[in-house]
Amino acid sequence: MVESWESRVAAVWAAAESSPDEAVLVAIDGLVAERGADDAAALFESAGVRDYLGRESEAEPLYRAAIAAGLDAERHPQAVIQLASTLRNLGRPAEAVDLLGDLLAEHAADEWTAPAAAFLALALASDGRERDAASVALYALADSLPVYSSAVRRYALELRG
Repeated sequence: MVESWESRVAAVWAAAESSPDEAVLVAIDGLVAERGADDAAALFESAGVRDYLGRESEAEPLYRAAIAAGLDAERHPQAVIQLASTLRNLGRPAEAVDLLGDLLAEHAADEWTAPAAAFLALALASDGRERDAASVALYALADSLPVYSSAVRRYALELRG
């Protein structure tokens, strides 16, 4: 049986931490080459491997191209979060804050809420807005607390002032 492109990509990522960086790059780039130059998923994977290897300046335009090409519902939020993280690492946290704020508005109560909030808190802290960062992080954490969730949510909102 021939493995799907998606499963082969997943296999590369599953082995990435125990593989040499160059091998991960070569493997992902080989898979990307199988798709068209404007394939959103391929652009996303190309950006992701560069981001993973600390090559954020190469990843940024690829994330933007992937988003513009029309990612599926699973990859789109990942691409926005990863682009925002890349922008923060490139010293542009205010741009990251804007992207993540928009993403949180779109995904106010689903599986992307907590990851988006975590990266928004990081971006806010990098932008010198530590109180806002703490507020976002605590608000996102509140629902997972077995007790005190309403108090933590209220205090998180108070931090925003």
